[in-house]
Amino acid sequence: MGVTYSVYEAKARFSEVIRQVREGNTVTVSYRGEPVAEIRPTPKPEHETLADRLDALERKGVLVSAGKRWRPVASEDRRPGVVERFLAERHE
Repeated sequence: MGVTYSVYEAKARFSEVIRQVREGNTVTVSYRGEPVAEIRPTPKPEHETLADRLDALERKGVLVSAGKRWRPVASEDRRPGVVERFLAERHE
C-alpha cells in the first residue's frame, strides 16, 4: 500500500517517510497535487552472507584479508585527519 506526501510534508516528516519505506511501503511525493517522485524499498539480495559481502569488499579493494581477520586498505595518499592537523598547527 502506498502513502502520498506533499514535498513540504515529506521534508517535515522525513523520519516518518523512511519508516514507511523500511516497513515495505512505497511513498509517493507530490508537488502541487501532481506525483513527482516515489521512494520505495531497495531490493535485498537473496542469500547474501557476510562472507559474500566481505569478498565483494575485497574485490573492490576496500578490505584486505589478513588470515582470519580483515583490515582496511591503507591509502598512500592519506591526508592527516582533523585532529592531526589541529595538533600540528597548535605545535607550530
